[in-house]
Amino acid sequence: MNALLAALTVALSAAIALALPGGASAVLFCAALAVPAAVMLGRGGEGEQRGFLLKIFVGGLLVRAAIGSLIYAFRLQDFFGGDALTYDLFGNALLESWRNGLPVNDVKDWATGGGGWGMLYLVACVYGVTGQNMLAVQLFNAIVGAATAPVIYLCALHIFRNVRVAKVAAFAVAFYPSLVLWSSQGLKDGPIVFLLALAMLATLKLGERVSPMHVVMLVLSMFAIFSLRFYVFYMLTAAIVGAFVVGMRPSKSQSRGLYLGVVLVFGLAFTYMGVLRTAGAQVERFGTLQAVETSRRDLSRTANSGFGQDVDVSTATGAISAVPIGLTYLLFAPFPWQLASLRQFITMPEMVVWWLSFPLLVLGVWFTVSYRMRQALPILIFTSMLTLAYSIFQGNVGTAYRQRSQILVFYFIFVAVGAVLFKERREERAAQIVRERQARIEQARANEAAAAARYAHWKESREKELEEMAQDISERINF
Repeated sequence: MNALLAALTVALSAAIALALPGGASAVLFCAALAVPAAVMLGRGGEGEQRGFLLKIFVGGLLVRAAIGSLIYAFRLQDFFGGDALTYDLFGNALLESWRNGLPVNDVKDWATGGGGWGMLYLVACVYGVTGQNMLAVQLFNAIVGAATAPVIYLCALHIFRNVRVAKVAAFAVAFYPSLVLWSSQGLKDGPIVFLLALAMLATLKLGERVSPMHVVMLVLSMFAIFSLRFYVFYMLTAAIVGAFVVGMRPSKSQSRGLYLGVVLVFGLAFTYMGVLRTAGAQVERFGTLQAVETSRRDLSRTANSGFGQDVDVSTATGAISAVPIGLTYLLFAPFPWQLASLRQFITMPEMVVWWLSFPLLVLGVWFTVSYRMRQALPILIFTSMLTLAYSIFQGNVGTAYRQRSQILVFYFIFVAVGAVLFKERREERAAQIVRERQARIEQARANEAAAAARYAHWKESREKELEEMAQDISERINF
């Protein structure tokens, strides 16, 4: 397997470098980041786990690099995700403003408006190294998308202490088609999902033992999430603070005061970074139900895949009433009767897999709530909040399908739990059948041995009787 992955890596790198414009610089840039990432991920496990983490990272990276290269070669950015072209334009403009010392008003307006300004800075930094090269951004996203799988592996292993659960979750995150697609393009979805997984891992580690490294990891991850999608930052903050308040692990050595100190460090760090100041402006602009209703109405009425046009979420009652239909579309759309375009048609194979996996998700959540509630608390709180939020303000199938990836990586942890439980129960039933058969066989053998013993005893007694009769007859004849 290692030789095969190495050969595929060399072949794909050579093909990208030779066949695509800007491919050589993009491959070099990717290699400069992927090699240290692989080394760090290799240190994340123990023994055989290191080999698995490395393989799952390289395999996920190869798939994403191949898909991203095809999208780049055939100029399919607008077909799969037109935002990539916007990030390319504004990111390059931001870089030029840095180089020439000129203000870029459009970029500034977007940054202050909460439009994912962190992605513009990311693109500008990548272009500062490689030149304006969208393929380099795609390969960067491929790296962080592939690295999400090992991080999810570590999260699942930390919560459930079960290698099989961790491996199934990591494999699903590494190769599930929509997760591959969104992290193969110059979009912010890949970095967001990776940062969410990284923040959750840091939170889980802090729940076990407070360490400066995990505090720094969590602060930086949350700030990066804030720069990419600010409302996700607020939900993540609520989930983390709630988990710290409740306590993820009953431990006498960890005091509530220590967790309070961690929360205060977060507050000071975010104040220093200007997060709280920016948050106030964003809440005033986007934090009302009327603003959510305006956004949702535009999504539902300006696209062919809109839904719930008659729903009004501008009031609390309307928002609550929108949850059932929104939740249904968020979790299960697109449906077979909605195949109105090629983009919707190509989602069907993975949707069938997801629909079949949903009972396993329910089983996994039930087990987690019943037996691992404290350990999984931050993930449970965050996924619940974000799922309900998207159920309220999503009004478009395509957007819901795309933003589902932010919670899908955590859903797959519960799916993995359900799958392992289901498999273990089948194995237990099979083992029980084998034990019952073995017991019946042993009982039959015991019965056979008892019968043989009884027959031997009867035979011995009969022979003794015959011997005595023969001796008695012989004595009478002699007499």
